[in-house]
Amino acid sequence: MQALRQIDGWPVSFAAAGVVLPGGRVETHGDAARAVRLASVSKPVAALATMVTAEEGVVDLDEAAGPPGSTVRHLLAHASGLPFEGAEPIAPPEKRRIYSNTGFRVLAAHLEERAEMPFAEYVRAAVCEPLGLDLDPSGDPGSGMHASLDDVLALARDLLVPTLVAPETLVEMTSVQFPGLTGVLPDYGRFEPLDWGLGVQLHTRPPSWMGTRVSSRAFGHFGGSGTFLWVDPERGVACVALTDREFGEWAKEAWPALSDAIIDELTRAPRATPS
Repeated sequence: MQALRQIDGWPVSFAAAGVVLPGGRVETHGDAARAVRLASVSKPVAALATMVTAEEGVVDLDEAAGPPGSTVRHLLAHASGLPFEGAEPIAPPEKRRIYSNTGFRVLAAHLEERAEMPFAEYVRAAVCEPLGLDLDPSGDPGSGMHASLDDVLALARDLLVPTLVAPETLVEMTSVQFPGLTGVLPDYGRFEPLDWGLGVQLHTRPPSWMGTRVSSRAFGHFGGSGTFLWVDPERGVACVALTDREFGEWAKEAWPALSDAIIDELTRAPRATPS
């Protein structure tokens, strides 16, 4: 895929990018084995592990967790009222979409208590081992995981065609939770509404780091360490990019351009004819 070569012109010292194509084929450009800090791309990993616990009956998404009135679902959807950082809530649950790293720490502690095992150990058992990932889930549960491009693309493939959870569980994970909430997307500003699923951002109107060509069903996450993952189930495509440069204006230009070029290239690609 020629579009992936755009990363050669990014103002970074390291970049690797890849796509999962319809049918599951993967194409990459750059060092796909080098692990980097995922930053907030850790959150979909934590969320997927939580969905496994919900299917196993270890937790219920609507059980109390976090501040008074909050649940596991609120924590996953940034609707608990907890701030970006800090233990004290700054709003009642379900009033605003407040992006919260703290919320994922509280979530991890809650899961540890229910599962009776360390959060990172549960992530390894529930996500990494079944998918054959070398992803390291230790560190901050919402921003401290490390993984390679190969790892995140394997995760993306499972978010397109789920094997870890049932299809209906993935649908719930990628559906709007608490519709209509206003919120601020870090580094992008205020959105009314700011739609969010369970641990994943849902595609919003521009400006969007996912570009303009993904479908309305696209979802994903970006990280402050210069990483992103988006999945478009309508098109059957997913894209991942990892870098070693903190998110900034460079990414706001480079990421949408890459995403749009990938969709454009796929749209122009000739379809195979049956023999």
